[in-house]
Amino acid sequence: MTRIDEAATMRKVYGRLMPLLFAMMFFNYLDRINIGFAALDMNSDMGFSPAVFGFAGSIFFVGYMLLEVPSNLLLHRVGARRWIARILLTWGAVAAATAFVFNDTSFYVLRFLLGVMEAGFLPGVAVYLTKWFPERYRARAVGGYIIAGSFSAVLGGPISTTLMTYANGVLGLHGWQWMFILEGVPAMLLGLVTLRIMTERPADAAWLGDDEKRWLESTLAAEREALGGHAHVSFLRVAGDIRVWSLACLFGCALVGIYGLFLWLPQIVKSLGQLSNIEVGFLSAAPPLLGVLGTFLISRSSDRSGDRKKHLAFVYGASAIAIAGSAYAPNPVIAYALLCVTGLFIYAGNPLFWSLASSFRTGAAGAATIALINTIAQFGGLVGPWSIGLVRRATGNFSLALLTIAAFLVIATVIALVMRVTPPEEGVSPALANGDAATGN
Repeated sequence: MTRIDEAATMRKVYGRLMPLLFAMMFFNYLDRINIGFAALDMNSDMGFSPAVFGFAGSIFFVGYMLLEVPSNLLLHRVGARRWIARILLTWGAVAAATAFVFNDTSFYVLRFLLGVMEAGFLPGVAVYLTKWFPERYRARAVGGYIIAGSFSAVLGGPISTTLMTYANGVLGLHGWQWMFILEGVPAMLLGLVTLRIMTERPADAAWLGDDEKRWLESTLAAEREALGGHAHVSFLRVAGDIRVWSLACLFGCALVGIYGLFLWLPQIVKSLGQLSNIEVGFLSAAPPLLGVLGTFLISRSSDRSGDRKKHLAFVYGASAIAIAGSAYAPNPVIAYALLCVTGLFIYAGNPLFWSLASSFRTGAAGAATIALINTIAQFGGLVGPWSIGLVRRATGNFSLALLTIAAFLVIATVIALVMRVTPPEEGVSPALANGDAATGN
C-alpha cells in the first residue's frame, strides 16, 4: 500500500469512528460536570454546604476506582461494542436519576453509583482505539474524542444554565432537575446506537476495502508483536511496572486541577461579580473553548515530534503558573483572563496521557495496564473537588484552593520531566526499546 493509500485509509477510519466516540465523550463529561451548574441553585434549594457539594463531587471517583480494572478486563472479554453500550445505558440512567436527590445521603449515593456505572469508559475507549490506530496516528485519534470533553464544558454551561432558567417550574420540577434528566437521556440513546453501528475491529468493517483491512491489521499486528504480542503478563507484573505508577501519579496530580477547577468553575466565576446563571454559563465556556485549541495544537505538535513527556511538562507547568496568578490577581478581569489561559493548557495533556498509557502493552495486559493507570490516577478526582470545598468553607474564598491546585500541577510537571516510559522488561524488540522518539522518553 502506498503512503497516499495509508493516509486515505486512516482518514476513512477517523471519519467513521470519531463522530460516535466524540458524542459519547461529550455526554460523558457533561454528566460529570453538570453538578457544577446545578449547584448554582441546587445547593440553596437542598441546603447543601460547600463541603457537602465537594464530597459529592469526589465520591464519584470512589465508585469509579473500585470498578475500573474489572470493567476494562470485562471489555476485553466480551468486546468493546457490547460493554461500552452497557456503560452508556447505565450511566445515563443514573445521571438522569440525580434529578430526584432529596438529601445529602441520596446525593452521595447517586454520585457514587454514577462512578460505578461509568467505570471503564475512558480506558475502554483507549483500548478500542489500539485496535484501529497505529501508534503514529494515535495521539490525534485520542485527541479527536478527548477534545469532546472541552466542547462539553464549552456548551455545557450555556445549555445547562438555559435549561435551569427556562425549564424551572415545568411539571413542578426545579430547573436543575430538568437539567439532569435532559442531559442523562442522550447517553442511554447513544448506548442503543452503539449496539447498532459500532464496528469491533478492522476485519469486521464492511466500509473498508480488503487491501485497507489487510494493511491496517498487519500494521497493528506488527506493533503488538513489538510489545510482546499476546504473551501472558500477570497483573502483578503490570502493577510492578514503574511506568504505570509514574504516569498514574502524573495524571492524578493533573486531575486535581482538571476536576477540582472545572467542577467548581461556575461558582468561581460567580464569585467574581454579580452575575446571572446564564451569564455564568457563558463565561464558564471560555476556558474549555480555549482548551479545544490547546488540545488540537499540542496533539499535532506531539505527533510530529514523537515527544510526549516534554509536551506534558509544558502544558501542566503553564497551567500551574496561570492558575496561581489567578488566585491573587488584582482584579476580577485579570483573574478571569488567567482562568482562560489555564483552560488553554490544562486539557491539552489528556490525549498525550492516553497515548502513553495505551502504548505500554497490548491485549488483556494492555487493558489491565490502562485501567490500573487510570484507577490510580483517580485520586486526583477524590482530592480536587472535596479539598476545594473544605478550603472554600474554611477561608471564605477560592484563593488558597487555586494555589493548592497549582502545587499539584507543579508536581505533575516534575514527574513528566523525569519519568521513564520505555519498556523496562528484557526481551523487548530492539526497534521498540530504541524508539525514544516514538514513546516520548
